[in-house]
Amino acid sequence: MSDTTFFDLIVIGAGPGGYVAAIRAAQLGMRVACVEKDESLGGTCLNVGCIPSKALLDSSEMYHQAKHSLDHHGIKTTGVALDLKAMMARKDGVVSQLTRGVAGLFKKNKIEYVRGVGKIAGAGKVEVDGSTGKRTLTAKHILIATGSAPIALKTIPFDGKHIVSSTEALTLAEVPKKLVVIGAGAIGLELGSVWSRLGAEVVVIEFLDRIAATMDREMTTALQRSLEKQGLKFRLKTGAQSAAFENGRVHLTWKSAEGSESGTEECDVVLVAIGRRPFTEKLGMADAGVELDQRGFVVVDKHFQTRVPGIYAIGDVIGGAMLAHKAEEEGVACAEMIAGTAGHVNYLAVPNVIYTYPELASVGITEEEARAKGIEIKIGKFPLMANGRAKAMDATEG
Repeated sequence: MSDTTFFDLIVIGAGPGGYVAAIRAAQLGMRVACVEKDESLGGTCLNVGCIPSKALLDSSEMYHQAKHSLDHHGIKTTGVALDLKAMMARKDGVVSQLTRGVAGLFKKNKIEYVRGVGKIAGAGKVEVDGSTGKRTLTAKHILIATGSAPIALKTIPFDGKHIVSSTEALTLAEVPKKLVVIGAGAIGLELGSVWSRLGAEVVVIEFLDRIAATMDREMTTALQRSLEKQGLKFRLKTGAQSAAFENGRVHLTWKSAEGSESGTEECDVVLVAIGRRPFTEKLGMADAGVELDQRGFVVVDKHFQTRVPGIYAIGDVIGGAMLAHKAEEEGVACAEMIAGTAGHVNYLAVPNVIYTYPELASVGITEEEARAKGIEIKIGKFPLMANGRAKAMDATEG
């Protein structure tokens, strides 16, 4: 069925980049439709990423403090017990509130939300395959904001129960006795911390020689020491080889990067957190003439336009830092450019945070990157151990 309504902009994807772009475009006077395949708005970040993980990080930290730290503050606790079902329900409630909030913003800004799988069907056309059938929308501009999906290992494919992605790791029905995390980036460290605090033995396997490799080496070394004190174990310069489910347990084989050592980790759950890939399947990219690079990212110019006039892309699907706030900034900038104003993103000012305890935060280039570029730098350091507020909080690591 062809829709007679003509839009100024159709956004495919209602994650942080997509919904922010849609709202900004509507604020600038455009008639906007947003196509989303999932039941709730907000994309990975709100539904199965940033928000639920932060909710669990907060809850697990409270539980850990109640079990291990409150006595030091003169607070006596007895019978502290974990109600994982209630913890998950609180997390789901936070997610629900925020996704409903996005729906409210769509309604307020008169954005038409179209539920279904969107596919570019030619110049200015998007075909939506929804529960009630197919519908074709037309617009002057199309914005691809379809985000990303977890990368699977070919030799260790996801099964959704014993070998999981970050999505399933946020909804485990019970605390695993032992969890092996493959990948020591933000996702692996955060979710590893959650389940460690709740009582799991956690082993993190990382192919590189350090954790959180995109951040400052001195900081990541300090973070690793802190996490090890909390009970996490690390196997660096190690690659996961294969996994087999036997007698109710996962047997994960590993080999050192040099090949001199190998072994097996027996565990209940394996979390594969080796990164994310752009989500471009079944979008009609090739037929529409949209160019993808060798890694599958949509190629755009500095105005976020693909090589096809009138088709734009933002967020995880174009590469760079896969961060919700980066996608939001691109969404605002792209909408403003389409409207004829000067949208801009300063990528050097995009913050990056790993929400472990202690948290690790950065903005701009690292010391190593600055030196490699020949930039003269000054370094300032102050230990939290000497900070009065940190002392009062008993939070002096850093």
